[in-house]
Amino acid sequence: MDRIAVFPGTFDPPTFGHLDVIRKAKKICDHLIVAVAVKPEKNSLFSVEEKMLMMKKIAPDVQVEAYRGLIVDFAKEKKAHFLIRGLRAGSDFDSEFQMAQANKRIGGIETVFLVADDRHSQISSTLIREIAYFHGPLHDFVPTEIESIIRKKFS
Repeated sequence: MDRIAVFPGTFDPPTFGHLDVIRKAKKICDHLIVAVAVKPEKNSLFSVEEKMLMMKKIAPDVQVEAYRGLIVDFAKEKKAHFLIRGLRAGSDFDSEFQMAQANKRIGGIETVFLVADDRHSQISSTLIREIAYFHGPLHDFVPTEIESIIRKKFS
């Protein structure tokens, strides 16, 4: 039986940190689904379609889908065995642990935490948006394949 994992997030925009987690996740599962959250209450810069397009450009070897609602419901629908969550710093752990416990209680699904490489531990989508807004260099933070998409938002 294939081990299916779901890596959920808003990916607004995707970063080298996300890509690092995807590479690591692919080593521990047979099939990885990157699940782009549809969250109207979050003021996203990019549409869900744009985020999915960027993710497909930087990770063409994984399945990319949008989901709405609880991630545990999406994971059950996809017959996932576990969720993947990336940790950048110790400060991420408390909220991620709380979410993992809730997902286990609500949906019976385990969460596997993957620690981001130290080169990517301080990268966040918020940081990328700020650098792009001020026309700063993005090459250390996002793959070249999506840099022009990000730049276009701020031109």
